[in-house]
Amino acid sequence: MDPRDTAPDSWEQEDDVEATIDGQLEPAFTSLNVNAKPFVPNVNAAEFVPAFAIKAHSENLDAAVPLENGDTEMTTEEPWDQKEAEPSEEEPGGGSCGDRGPAVAAAVEETASEMMEEEEEMPVPKVPPVQPDAPKKEHINVVFIGHVDAGKSTIGGQIMYLTGMVDKRTLEKYEREAKEKNRETWYLSWALDTNQEERDKGKTVEVGRAYFETDKKHFTILDAPGHKSFVPNMIGGASQADLAVLVISARKGEFETGFEKGGQTREHAMLAKTAGVKHLIVLVNKMDDPTVNWSLERYEECKEKLVPFLKKVGFNPKKDIHFMPCSGLTGANLKEPTDMCSWYTGLPFIPHLDSLPNFNRSSDGPVRLPIVDKYKDMGTVVLGKLESGSISKAQQLVMMPNRHVVEVLSLLSDDVETDDAGPGENLKLRLKGIEEEEILPGFILCNAENLCHSGRTFDAQIVIIEHKSIICPGYNAVLHIHTCIEEVQITALICLVDKKTGEKSKTRPRFVKQDQVCIARLRTAGTICLETFKDFPQMGRFTLRDEGKTIAIGKVLKLVAERD
Repeated sequence: MDPRDTAPDSWEQEDDVEATIDGQLEPAFTSLNVNAKPFVPNVNAAEFVPAFAIKAHSENLDAAVPLENGDTEMTTEEPWDQKEAEPSEEEPGGGSCGDRGPAVAAAVEETASEMMEEEEEMPVPKVPPVQPDAPKKEHINVVFIGHVDAGKSTIGGQIMYLTGMVDKRTLEKYEREAKEKNRETWYLSWALDTNQEERDKGKTVEVGRAYFETDKKHFTILDAPGHKSFVPNMIGGASQADLAVLVISARKGEFETGFEKGGQTREHAMLAKTAGVKHLIVLVNKMDDPTVNWSLERYEECKEKLVPFLKKVGFNPKKDIHFMPCSGLTGANLKEPTDMCSWYTGLPFIPHLDSLPNFNRSSDGPVRLPIVDKYKDMGTVVLGKLESGSISKAQQLVMMPNRHVVEVLSLLSDDVETDDAGPGENLKLRLKGIEEEEILPGFILCNAENLCHSGRTFDAQIVIIEHKSIICPGYNAVLHIHTCIEEVQITALICLVDKKTGEKSKTRPRFVKQDQVCIARLRTAGTICLETFKDFPQMGRFTLRDEGKTIAIGKVLKLVAERD
């Protein structure tokens, strides 16, 4: 047997110079990347044995048994650069080397899992490499809305798992941790609810973000909170969305509470419509629950109750709404059709999203990027969705309403760095020329040639949705317009509008009450950016809220110049 094939007792005895290396392999080893990242093996993979080593492998079996090369202590202490160089110190692909693979792998596996348990790691979404000549996929922002505990985050987590954005291992880790807290059905939602408070209570607070890709489109998931205390966050999420997914729970009792007067199903659907979402997919979740058991009657019952309400909000049941049954926990009917549900003949959820028609967006319009959030990270970073226009690196922009001139240092679209971005993309911009403290959510990035309008007084058409008493001039509420939140006062009621005919009353009303439509003059506490609904719908729609309830929705008709 070739003496080179037996491994020495310790590497110190072996002299590097004596190691013989095939002539062809020498350049390959010199170009090894010594500082490569640690290799974490896939435990479930079949053991790889190269073809030329199979013969050597069988001869070596007897010789290789007594060698205790897979010593854990050695593996943990040994620096990675030596580990990379190991194969070159004996016959490459030799039998003993093949033999020690699994043992070392096990040791690496142990150390890796120890490290993982020590530090709570965030799931890093895998970003598929972009081919330079590939056509850019259309970006679509999907917001998940619905009553608290309907299963929005769980469906989001399940979709990320089904599309390969969260690996199995991370989910198994979540499942273990969730089990320890007696919350084993919550583990999927942890992919989106990342902070401790959200996980302990099982309630989403901030709008979670994640993304996944299908063959034709690139989707951003916005996971909105369902709890009524966090509706302002939900409005911020819905204002960035092109498409809303209303998740309702089919479980007995849960659907009813979500839909009754105080539930969030109604309010969310209405806010989504006001925020400019045109298309609504209604996912009837928890169909696998024992009280439902994929029953068609229950599905139809939920549908019958929802349709009249959604119609009233302004969605067209034939064109804008699509119903589908699913189960977020088991993943049934999200990617693959399920046998349990033979009566549903449509496409499952993800293929349905993929088959939707393209949204038409103008990339040659003026730049408008309402800011959702900002933070410091080697400069000032702002987040937002580009509503129109396109932005490129090193471009000069103006931050309204303060008219700060800023420069774009770098651009990230869904955490992938790019040089330019088109409308509809969720961007992170690193800006130069402005401090983080000088920015507030609701500010808008514009190009200098075409600034957006800003002001404090405007006339708007308002629909009063829910208010116990009457509303008179002097009434104060909170205004949500695009991503901006500002206090506002109704200073004057101009006229009432007839809902059916659209006729305006001749006399000024002294008050308005629930279900009436009026045109009023509003004045905000500070200067805000806004446009008329006619010119730019995304920045001309708003909601008025007071005491944690949505009171009215409206659209900006006219901006009133300030009297000095």
